[in-house]
Amino acid sequence: MDLRHFIKETLVQIAQGVDDAREALADSKAIVNPRNVAGSGSGGADARVYGYLVTDNTKSYRQVVQSISFDVAVSVAQGTETKGGVGLVVGPVALGSQGKSDASNTSMSRIHFRIPMVLPAHE
Repeated sequence: MDLRHFIKETLVQIAQGVDDAREALADSKAIVNPRNVAGSGSGGADARVYGYLVTDNTKSYRQVVQSISFDVAVSVAQGTETKGGVGLVVGPVALGSQGKSDASNTSMSRIHFRIPMVLPAHE
């Protein structure tokens, strides 16, 4: 897989995952990648609070927007005996297909990204 295809597929999968999560949580109080977020002002890449949701509601609390971090390892293997395969490794779980081959090339890439989300809270 060339770099251009890898980048395209990675971004497409992330965007579709965000859309799928938003649809799956439509009936809950969670919001995936919300609009109208005011920065937390805490600064730094490691800040746990991404910001606060800006709404017209007169709630007695501000809804916190969390930054959900992902660190995904992706492996690609190509061999002479097979057409190769693509695998996804998330923690101790590996998904995908890899062919057996006498001579193979395997590469591992890591993808780091964050998605802002409002988690359900008690009122």
